[in-house]
Amino acid sequence: MNNLLSLEQGVAAIKHDDPWTLVRDAEGPLPEGALILPLALWLSRRIAPDPPQDAVWLGPDDDVEHLRPWLDALPLIALDFPSFRDGRAYSQAYLLRTRMGWQGELRAVGDVLRDQLSHMRQCGFDGFAVREDRSAADALKGLAGMSVSYGRSVIEPRPLFRRR
Repeated sequence: MNNLLSLEQGVAAIKHDDPWTLVRDAEGPLPEGALILPLALWLSRRIAPDPPQDAVWLGPDDDVEHLRPWLDALPLIALDFPSFRDGRAYSQAYLLRTRMGWQGELRAVGDVLRDQLSHMRQCGFDGFAVREDRSAADALKGLAGMSVSYGRSVIEPRPLFRRR
């Protein structure tokens, strides 16, 4: 994936050596290598006797609870933002991190823009596939975002008034 930003130990950087290929369309033969597959295709491949170590891509309508039995084995979960106006992936990320305890890479894909990155980070994302027509170097500045969050988040579960 081009234009990929990742957080490693809280530090944001452009990731140049991403091995994953996002497969949005399940039609036709799959490419070789590490794949991020839509939920339905990913689930169908779980039935195989020797299931591959593919990652899963959830659309806004997909229920994160479908992944509960496989959370320990999943290498990566990608959540889709089909439009910058669609915020359902924020809720999915928050549920995966808080209620389900997901610790692996959580990647935002789709219509990912600089203005959203700070909030995505607060919800638990640590990988960001910035739109191809945007600058990844410029988007890094969006991860700095606000220095203080008033409400609680995945990063800081205590609200500001409890931090004194």
